[in-house]
Amino acid sequence: MKALTWHGTHDVRVDNVDDPKIQEPRDAVIKVTATAICGSDLHLYNGLMAGMKEGDIIGHEFMGEVVETGSAVSNLKKGDRVVVPFTIACGSCFFCNKHLYSLCDESNPNADMAAGAMGHSPSALFGYSHMLGGIPGGQAEYVRVPYADVGPIKVESDLRDDQLLFLSDIYPTGYMAVDNCDMEAGDTVAIWGCGPIGQFAIRSAWMRGAGRVIAIDRVPERLKLANEKGGAEVIDFESDDVYTKLLEMTGGRGPDCAIDCVGAEAHGQGDPEAERRSADSTEENHPTAINEMIMSVRKGGRLSLPGVYTDKVDGFALHALMNKSLSVKSGQTHMQQYLKPLLNTVEQGLIDPSFIITHRYPLTQAPEAYAQFNAKQDGCIKVVMTP
Repeated sequence: MKALTWHGTHDVRVDNVDDPKIQEPRDAVIKVTATAICGSDLHLYNGLMAGMKEGDIIGHEFMGEVVETGSAVSNLKKGDRVVVPFTIACGSCFFCNKHLYSLCDESNPNADMAAGAMGHSPSALFGYSHMLGGIPGGQAEYVRVPYADVGPIKVESDLRDDQLLFLSDIYPTGYMAVDNCDMEAGDTVAIWGCGPIGQFAIRSAWMRGAGRVIAIDRVPERLKLANEKGGAEVIDFESDDVYTKLLEMTGGRGPDCAIDCVGAEAHGQGDPEAERRSADSTEENHPTAINEMIMSVRKGGRLSLPGVYTDKVDGFALHALMNKSLSVKSGQTHMQQYLKPLLNTVEQGLIDPSFIITHRYPLTQAPEAYAQFNAKQDGCIKVVMTP
């Protein structure tokens, strides 16, 4: 089959690789009908994620059709249409029983490697380094899905793939980001980053009863989408000091909640875009967005960190965090908790997630798609690919 493989910083290629096979009784093999490039994939593309090996199949946002199931998979059958969550969970360990699926104790075969870097291992992820399992990803014609009796959600409506695909990651991630704010009705929510996660966080905040949503970015088309289609007030951090502007907008108090939808490649005012694009594995993660959140949010406010970080961060404003009595929640998305209720919102017409798509490519043009998305060229906000 054809699959997109990682060969180093800024080097991804469509290669011919072996077709996946059932390896365990709880596996399924899926024929991929749609897959997407996530902002988190750019951390791999830019060489920031440890544990990558040449030839790794990447990608963790995908959906498709079941072509084969293991003997222990009774909830799926050949021909079923499914969306596959990017986190892999066993469904029965200590953490899965608490619905903390992205912390599954059983799914990462390289848990010791992750524990060495982080103290404990989170769950395995599709297509995201050997530290997090080395599980081949979904930017491919076919993919093996471990624990298929727990992860994929079957779709029985006639909704298009592009209306369903983002249930695999960015819609639930944006929604959980708002959940993690412990938001109260009428709250002012500030969101750093107007990429795909940020756009879904904006809409999720409104769905959860926000009084105001303020979105921060510097890319014109992202700010325009957040404002005109998402109903958010916007701040362009290249022309405005974020802290000063937020205080002006909130009568000096600051927002009630702040969400970091940026992660490892956050760059603040004055950082050249070329620096981000030329990043390699020696570049430190940037605390710019987190520190602006800490300084700007009101005393007693709440911070949510769905943005992916790949290493330690120096210069973290811990003194302000503590003295302002701020609370923080973070984490990879507990996908299996959100899939069914959020599928219902799509089926009921409360949201059409396809609004985020700006570019479509065949899988064979994935290297060009990555380069365009990474450089934010031609208004590129979200790329969908078809094998």
